[in-house]
Amino acid sequence: MALPAYAALWFLPFALPICLYVAYTDLAELKIRNHAVVALAAIFVAVGLIAYPPFTSDWVSGRIGPIPMALPTYVWQLLHLPLILLLGIAFNAAGAMGAGDAKFLAAAAPFVWTADLILAMAILAASLLGAFATHRIAKYSGLRRFAPDWKSWDSGKKFPMGLALGLWLATYLALGVAWGA
Repeated sequence: MALPAYAALWFLPFALPICLYVAYTDLAELKIRNHAVVALAAIFVAVGLIAYPPFTSDWVSGRIGPIPMALPTYVWQLLHLPLILLLGIAFNAAGAMGAGDAKFLAAAAPFVWTADLILAMAILAASLLGAFATHRIAKYSGLRRFAPDWKSWDSGKKFPMGLALGLWLATYLALGVAWGA
């Protein structure tokens, strides 16, 4: 993994409660709350200054379109947020995903290193399959009685993606703690 272990160790304790909260609210209400998304982005902005000190480390060369430039790692990671937010808005406009899902992905994007993109996508795929299977098994079994008022039980074809997205980010950061660079 390209994600530094020390950075994952800084982020995980702060991001994990938000991931769990997002999973719960999406299961219970089929909503990912804006305050959770803003809190996740704020965690990267604040804790990222410690995990990736912007002006004490080497600057990394890269491109924004045709323009080559060198920026601190912190800034490169932070640039993931608006890019994924624009993609999420497009997917939401096309009806492919909910607005809360798009905003959560955008807020989570700075935590993911570009070099880990394939791994992150594999974790996301596994999280989606696991969350979907678990939700459907619980929906059609006696487990549903533990939370009978959750809107996700009677949502038809809608699926609470916050469950999978929270699991994805938490798993990525936990793997970063264990096997990060």
